[in-house]
This record gives sequence, structure tokens and C-alpha cells, in this order.
Amino acid sequence: MVPTDLRYTKDHEWVRMAGDVATIGITKFAADQLGDIVFVELPAVGTTLEQFATFGVVESVKAVSDLFAPVGGTVTETNEALASRPELVNSDPYGAGWMIRVRVADPAQVDALLDPAGYDALIAEG
Repeated sequence: MVPTDLRYTKDHEWVRMAGDVATIGITKFAADQLGDIVFVELPAVGTTLEQFATFGVVESVKAVSDLFAPVGGTVTETNEALASRPELVNSDPYGAGWMIRVRVADPAQVDALLDPAGYDALIAEG
């Protein structure tokens, strides 16, 4: 089930907005495809991200995958719990498994992302 209060990328990242701050993580679909996540590398607070540029890495028992920023802006917070408990990305990808918070530079970038119906269609295509 795809949460309806988020926006999505074709690379399976999600965004939840609160004012001008975006909380970002990977979708349940992506976490399931990766398998058991064993390591997450995130940027430092204060890092400036460009939309769709790599912002980190997630490593699972199956693969190592880049993480892509759904929006551009400045990292305001990282989920420090993932350093010792990366499996949170698998068990609660939309909650405790969030990755970073970013002060969004251009709110129009959020509007251009996939809505829940668009993301549902993307994953249905396989």
C-alpha cells in the first residue's frame, strides 16, 4: 500500500513535506527489492543537495545502491538511528526508517514528483 500523503520519484524515494522541510526515505517497494539492509551512508548536516543527484548509499545483503535526492536543498537532519539499526528501513520505511530532512530550495520541485497514483502505476509496471 502506497501512502497517500507523500510524493515519489521514479528511483523509489519518497518525500513528506512539513512547511519547507522535506523528510526523505526509500519506499517499501525499494526496501523489499533490496532485501535486508545492513548499512546506510548519509550526508552530513549542512550538505547542499542538487535534485536527483546522489546523496548517499544503502547496502543490503543483495546489492549496494545509490540514493538520489528527490529535491534540492540543505540537509538539516539525518536519521542517526540508522547507523546502528539500518534494518529500520526495511521494517518501517515511511516512519522510523526515514533517512534525511532537507530544507527545500524550490518547492516547485516537490510538485513535479509523482503523486501516489503515479507511483502506484510505476510499480505496477514492474
